[in-house]
Amino acid sequence: MAEHPSEPARRPGGIRVASVPAGHVYVRHCSTPASDDVTRLPDPRLNGAPSTSQRWWPPVMLDPDWVSTHHDDFDVYHLHFGFDAQSPAQLSALVDALGRHGKPLVYTVHDLRNPHQQDPAAHEAALDVVIPAADRLITLTPGAAQSIRDRWNRTATVLPHPHVVEMPRLADARPDHDTFRVGVHAKSLRPNMSVLPVVRVLAEAVAELPDAELRVNIHRDVADPAAPAHAPGLLQTLDDLHRRGRLTLTVHDYFDDDQLWDYLASLDLSVLPYRFGTHSGWLEACHDLGTAVAAPDCGFYAQQRPCLTYGHTQQAGLDEGSLREAVRTAFEKRPAPRATATDRGRERGELAAAHRALYTSLLR
Repeated sequence: MAEHPSEPARRPGGIRVASVPAGHVYVRHCSTPASDDVTRLPDPRLNGAPSTSQRWWPPVMLDPDWVSTHHDDFDVYHLHFGFDAQSPAQLSALVDALGRHGKPLVYTVHDLRNPHQQDPAAHEAALDVVIPAADRLITLTPGAAQSIRDRWNRTATVLPHPHVVEMPRLADARPDHDTFRVGVHAKSLRPNMSVLPVVRVLAEAVAELPDAELRVNIHRDVADPAAPAHAPGLLQTLDDLHRRGRLTLTVHDYFDDDQLWDYLASLDLSVLPYRFGTHSGWLEACHDLGTAVAAPDCGFYAQQRPCLTYGHTQQAGLDEGSLREAVRTAFEKRPAPRATATDRGRERGELAAAHRALYTSLLR
């Protein structure tokens, strides 16, 4: 078992929450420094992890034995991410352990379709355990809430995604540049990405615009034969487009936060090459930085924040015309709407209050 987390001091009337995970930016930004009557336990370290490790995956708190050992340390168990590798039997054991110790379960439904899994069956089976068992459900958009109601006859409270970029950076001016920059970040080729069809259309659409350029970024492990993401054929095609002047290809290691914000702020339009999914933290970061987003019409991205939409689903494939139209609209209507620190701060305070009220209702 992992080392016992340091128990936070409990304030009079305070609520202690075991958030899974606690270190994710979404979870951290669902509270404020002023909301000191809600204390989230730190993520327990994995066995063998150094004391300085910030790694939270796989979450130790998913272990029913952890719940049985530490049930006196928390009042509410709040599940968010990290159960990708858990079987339905393991999740049922977790639910049973929480029930034995009288601990209410809250689940925020971020993903109705897991973007990291090609086959939806495993995630659907997990949801079939967790959603019916949860004492309260939260999700990010009305469309996701309706899907939950239709499938499981459960009501989910709709609360928006908090800001992703930290407050000081929200106030920074966007960098100046003369061109209209469109970007696709292929990351490490998550299963929900369809990169080449999107890039080929973008290369043609951008070439038709004056002073416009297409930039494609991809992680270095795509070029590593030993890495699971290795895709030499895709990389060769992108490199060929790069050498022909159709795009600028950059292969790099994972960005840290500052590097990612610099990258996103350098774009006028970020295109999400997804063919399935539900919600997006990437979209929220772009909203924080004033970068327009073209999101597919799968999932509920358009209900999160103002964005452009194009047709792209696993079933129907890519609607090239709507993607071209999204690029032209972003070109003509720039700059994109941008969040303000004032609005994001107010929203974060409202989110903290909503979570506190939900936890309190469970503990009455």
